[in-house]
Amino acid sequence: MANRRLAPAAEQPESFAFTPENAEWAQGQIAKYPEGRQASAVIPLLWKAQEQNGGWLPRAAIEAVADQLGMPHIRVLEVATFYTMFALEPVGRYWIQVCGTVPCDSCGARELKAMLQERLGPPGHVSPDGNFSWLEVECLGACCNAPMAQINHDYYEDLTPESLGRLMDDLAAGRPVKTGSQTGRHSSEPEGAVATLQDPSLFDGSRIGAWRKRFEETRTEEGAQDEAAASERQAAVNPKPARPDAGRTVERPVADAPAQRAAAGEAPVKPEDQAAAAERGHSTAKHGEARPTDAPVLDTPAERAVAGEPAAAEAGAQSALRRDEVPPQPEASGASEGEVAAEAEESRIAEKLAGLPRDATPEQRADAVGTRPAALPAARAGAPDALTRIKGIGPGNERRLHDLGIYHFDQIAAWTRDEIAWVGTYLAFPGRIDREDWVGQARALSR
Repeated sequence: MANRRLAPAAEQPESFAFTPENAEWAQGQIAKYPEGRQASAVIPLLWKAQEQNGGWLPRAAIEAVADQLGMPHIRVLEVATFYTMFALEPVGRYWIQVCGTVPCDSCGARELKAMLQERLGPPGHVSPDGNFSWLEVECLGACCNAPMAQINHDYYEDLTPESLGRLMDDLAAGRPVKTGSQTGRHSSEPEGAVATLQDPSLFDGSRIGAWRKRFEETRTEEGAQDEAAASERQAAVNPKPARPDAGRTVERPVADAPAQRAAAGEAPVKPEDQAAAAERGHSTAKHGEARPTDAPVLDTPAERAVAGEPAAAEAGAQSALRRDEVPPQPEASGASEGEVAAEAEESRIAEKLAGLPRDATPEQRADAVGTRPAALPAARAGAPDALTRIKGIGPGNERRLHDLGIYHFDQIAAWTRDEIAWVGTYLAFPGRIDREDWVGQARALSR
């Protein structure tokens, strides 16, 4: 990379001012920005100052631009010394900027620099005839056609030391030159014969048809059975962990009579304890669990979780449970009710979608598996419910539901099986609604 320093004082002009024409142009650039944002015009004004000064930017021009924009001199000096598009020393009639970053370096930029060093001398120096000076710069954005160089305002690509030397000879002699690739490459196409996308079968549909035929042949009944057997083997090797039903307890007859309590090995209930329990208004009407008589009945684990009620396993440490309550037991199948329903729903939806063409729209896929739920044109009173309170609904799914006209908990709480399937096709995986019991959570929240 070049050493970015200002030219020696001996080469610096004493002052700088825009010509009337350029001063009018500069005012037009400044007017593009709102009051207080005039500094945004610093780069175009520096570029115009460099152009007016014969292709390089002296200190006086940098300071004049700073004064015009109301900026400290050091701020504009930082801009000028950072960007290699600004030449800080006098340049030749043709200023050669050679890209030295990785793609160009890997494709021959080192050889270009060696040739320029030998022909013109170190970077930053003007040739004795005044025609050329050169500089190594950072990426110029023509990596596909590396190595390349910018000469004044034009790009010259696919260079070799020989082709760059011929370019310089032609420029010095005033002969016309060809910009862009020097090897005949068009745009950024591959080198040599261009065969990309030339096969007619890519466009007549034959390849798609052949692929679809092979796919359908592999989906035979025997193949489906093999897949089912493989799934069973995988389940045997890596079974899903058993999950207790966190929202229910096992019911058994309440041993109220003293004789029954004695037979069960339980201590008799004292009369004063019975009176205290009656005053607190507790009953044993649901799942053998003590609860206020006016409390709503929460049937599902999701409803309990949303309502803030602890699961049965946690409730024993937080509240007074009946002595006859049995801790929840893991299900024998190792999967919760929601998972079983979700897997069944996924299988049913997969069967429905199997007959659709691959280019079916989302609406066609949804209509094939279910029925669209009732939608609202907008949220009631302009205030949608916070659907993200439902476990499994993040900001992304909330936006999808809003797009479908679903804004409130009571809408989700009323979904039927067909409506759950319809909405599920718009989610990351169809069984999510059942797996996380959106409907149950929405019922609790809507209450």
